[in-house]
Amino acid sequence: MTNARPPTGEIVERGTRIYEERLRHILEPQHNGKYVVIDVVTGEYELDEDHLAASDRAAEKKPGASLYAIRVGFRSPGRVGGRWRATRR
Repeated sequence: MTNARPPTGEIVERGTRIYEERLRHILEPQHNGKYVVIDVVTGEYELDEDHLAASDRAAEKKPGASLYAIRVGFRSPGRVGGRWRATRR
């Protein structure tokens, strides 16, 4: 059995659903403007004023996770993906 990454549309759908159903009432309005990065498989999330800091922490918990990010209190679409890191040779 493989851990295939869900298609982008599915990540957006899951991330949006998790935010709306589980997190919005917890995070708004006291954390408006911060970024929440959600693992769409586990529902775990990281919250930070810095998008990259939240993304890094989420990626450290589970490398290769399907992550969805949105700014708390904003209705614009979120972001899908993980953090790219250069490796030294």
